Amino acid sequence: MSTVAASPALEAKLGKSPGKVGMLAFGVVLLVGVCYAGFHLLSDLSTVHSGSWLPYLLLGLALMVALGFEFVNGFHDTANAVATVIYTHSLEPHIAVVWSGFWNFLGVLTSSGLVAFAIISLLPVELILQVGSKAGFAMVFALLVAAILWNLGTWYFGLPASSSHTLIGSVIGVGIANQLMQARSGTSGVDWAQATSIGKSLFISPLVGFGCAYLLLSLMKAIIKNRALYEAPVGSEPPPFWIRALLILTCTGVSFFHGSNDGQKGMGLIMLILIGTVPTAYALNHAVTRKDSDDFIAVSQQTAATLNKYVFPGAVIGDPREEVTDYVRTKQFTPNTMLGLRDLVNGIGNETVLFGELSKVPNDRVRNFRNDMYLVSEAFRLMLKNKQGDISAADWQGLSNYKRHVDHATRFIPAWVKVAVAMALGLGTMVGWKRIVVTVGEKIGKDHLTYGQGASAEITAMLTIGAADWFGLPVSTTHVLSSGIAGTMAANHTGLQWATVRNLLMAWVLTLPAAMVLSGFLFWGFRNIF
Repeated sequence: MSTVAASPALEAKLGKSPGKVGMLAFGVVLLVGVCYAGFHLLSDLSTVHSGSWLPYLLLGLALMVALGFEFVNGFHDTANAVATVIYTHSLEPHIAVVWSGFWNFLGVLTSSGLVAFAIISLLPVELILQVGSKAGFAMVFALLVAAILWNLGTWYFGLPASSSHTLIGSVIGVGIANQLMQARSGTSGVDWAQATSIGKSLFISPLVGFGCAYLLLSLMKAIIKNRALYEAPVGSEPPPFWIRALLILTCTGVSFFHGSNDGQKGMGLIMLILIGTVPTAYALNHAVTRKDSDDFIAVSQQTAATLNKYVFPGAVIGDPREEVTDYVRTKQFTPNTMLGLRDLVNGIGNETVLFGELSKVPNDRVRNFRNDMYLVSEAFRLMLKNKQGDISAADWQGLSNYKRHVDHATRFIPAWVKVAVAMALGLGTMVGWKRIVVTVGEKIGKDHLTYGQGASAEITAMLTIGAADWFGLPVSTTHVLSSGIAGTMAANHTGLQWATVRNLLMAWVLTLPAAMVLSGFLFWGFRNIF
């Protein structure tokens, strides 16, 4: 079987060390980012008064592990974005990596947070509500360590494995282990409806990448007759200007949307860590103004009145929080659920009136206050998704407005967290990009990557990841781009290197179960240690 080898000129480029000026510039940017994140973290912690050093130790350790996950993520996924511009000589390797890192950074900063909280919603509700407990820390460390170990292993063998698959497999593994370990107490495991939705996006996206890249290259051949677009690079000369501009543009788009989508996975976990260790500073959004709080009070009163219309006359409950928690855990809607929701919304609104605004909620009440708001938001999400409660469309508009207010107060990501994640991603890319770039550029097809193939694969990846980000679904940059390149090789009738394809498919199939088993055993071990 024939294989593709990089040209001597490309080998020299790949082996070339970055210049001193480039390293110095990256070092300055990294230092500024670390100082910015550190300053704001310390500023936020200045309002926290704890008599024990343990929360700060756990916070530092957990943040290092979470950023370590994003660092390793940079090995895998960001490298995919630069493979095509490097192998077509559109950009020098180290310039391409820096350019991609810059657009990843912008993507992270402008991300919505939808993907982050979609992944968090897979976790067992009681572990989210008690993330600061021993079980909560066991959960965080288990899923992060499992994801890092699997990512490092696949990176070592040069396999473009999916960080998205890895993290979600780790989350599911923790959920299953939690349910098995606490079976008698009725503890929840995985939100399988949410997991199925995310699983579909992870499964379908590589097929979309293959099919769309195949069709796009075929369409380009039918419409654009310029032969230069369908030729492999000769020597080390860059392609014609318009082709080069197209490839750089698509690399830019993939990098931006990768940052916007993949960066959120670490953000969500970091927010769980912050809420668990220092809830005083991070459980509620301190950027919520007095006017926002006044609006929230009014909306809470309207929402309680709306829910009251649907309360079953014979409903009787004890603790509304327990009632709503049971619903979120079991997804079983009962007449008592509506009463519990109404009382919980009433309680949240009355406490906000008592404190005046969210930023003035007493330290000892912050965690429970946030948990109540989280429960109400999740309950509304599930009711709307499962069409439960027989609520009219007009009333749902009001309830959705209330949910937006709650999410604004609880589902937020500080700017310094985004900067820290972007720095970790960028640093990982700078350190480990070569292995994955070589696999994508040389080992998928039997022939050299042409300009048209690179552009088709990158355009497909850019649009697929951007669409997934818009809908709040995590996808794998690795699998979308790798399958896109495979699709262009099939469209070009140049053939695939089936040994590599087989390894990619094995990594695709094995990542979820391997991460599940690894995180499940780690969770069991950490629970016993803690």
